[in-house]
Amino acid sequence: MKGTLKIASLIALILFSFSVSAQNKLISLDKLINKTDPAWPLVKKWIDSAKNKVEVLPVDSAKAKEVLYNAQMTTYATLGSVIYNTGGIMVDNGWIRILGSGSERMTRNIADWNKGKTIKEYGDNIPYLLIADDAIGGFFAINYGGLGPDIKNVYYLEPNTLTWQPLGAGYGEFLIFCFDSDLSKFYKGLRWSSWDQFIANLDGTKTYSFRPYLWEKDTDIEKCSRRLVGIEEMYNFNIMKSKELNADKGIKKDDAKQ
Repeated sequence: MKGTLKIASLIALILFSFSVSAQNKLISLDKLINKTDPAWPLVKKWIDSAKNKVEVLPVDSAKAKEVLYNAQMTTYATLGSVIYNTGGIMVDNGWIRILGSGSERMTRNIADWNKGKTIKEYGDNIPYLLIADDAIGGFFAINYGGLGPDIKNVYYLEPNTLTWQPLGAGYGEFLIFCFDSDLSKFYKGLRWSSWDQFIANLDGTKTYSFRPYLWEKDTDIEKCSRRLVGIEEMYNFNIMKSKELNADKGIKKDDAKQ
């Protein structure tokens, strides 16, 4: 009996040690909030001068602190500043949804959204971080080694090829791309003629799914049927199908363990 109690006590001690170790590798919130040189004024300047329509979603300060801590991002960086100062950002009437700390229109936040996809436990090393997505099931992510050699650059999981394509830009440059670039050119062949009539009130947890699939040969989006699906359902399907379609093509793909 005593031997059993000793073993139980030892197991409990080991589990507690693991828990303390996990907590210790997380940077405190006070250190993550940069009060002397935050990036937000610069990001706000980009937003105010944006060529495309940009809507900053309302932020809940308590939730923003929680998400910033879980994401382990500093407000000195542009990503941390977006988390801390926005509930998310909608671009082109919500065609692109940039994740922040969550809001009524886009209830997802960047930390919770990545948990179970790219993050097992907060503070762990990750293959990539999902930062934004769009109305046609495309996903943007910062590469942390799981998508290619260019660490901290942004990749796009194209819905018409289901491959991760490097954009050759970091997160700050990605924001400028969303705010100022010709998105019609970037999405050429991926926008149907009346797309703008369907996007303005699109729920941030939904995206459009098409039949035939956009990645099927010779698909014309104007001739596709479309329906709204949950963004999580779309992500899981696209990742699964990407691995299936690209298994023998030698194309770098998501190797993250789900």
